[in-house]
Amino acid sequence: MFYRPEDGHGLPHNPFNAIVSPRPIGWISTRGQLGDNLAPYSFFNAVAYVPPQVMFASTSAKPDRDNTKDSVAQIRETGVFCVNIVEHAVRDAMNATSAGLPAGEDEFAAAGVQKAACETIDCPRVAGAPAALECRLTQIVPLPGDSNVAVFGEVTGVHIRDECLRDGRFDVTTFQPLARMGYRDYTTVRDVFELTRPDD
Repeated sequence: MFYRPEDGHGLPHNPFNAIVSPRPIGWISTRGQLGDNLAPYSFFNAVAYVPPQVMFASTSAKPDRDNTKDSVAQIRETGVFCVNIVEHAVRDAMNATSAGLPAGEDEFAAAGVQKAACETIDCPRVAGAPAALECRLTQIVPLPGDSNVAVFGEVTGVHIRDECLRDGRFDVTTFQPLARMGYRDYTTVRDVFELTRPDD
């Protein structure tokens, strides 16, 4: 099969996000004039080591947020956000925070997720997350298409749950990261192996 996206795929469901998978989930927390917000984004990744930087993309809008989502609106307002790493154990709470709640309604409270304070920014984080990355906004890049933007941030603080450190390494086998596949499908990282690069 071959198709041009502009012509449509002719399938019952769009295959694009199933092809680009698995994708890590950035559970983005923000604070703004209307309160605290928590929402998952599966167009998320790390993009640079020095200084450490991350990005996530928002691809839809809410009628009460001026052609964007709560997360992006509050990041524009404050210039900060926190990326919380999602583990298998909190998959239901993560999913609950994807609900399109009215602006100002706290997803932490709605999903029963405990908050903790960040250290370098005025923003809440997920208290029990395996890791959380405090970020200062570097740029918001408009993308082609309605309501599509990429948000980039520099990591200014890193929280790591103590038991996730083993032999001086952040060990994902201690918590089983959750990742997004396509459609409504997710996967859990349980098998980890190491490859030595030719130049190592």
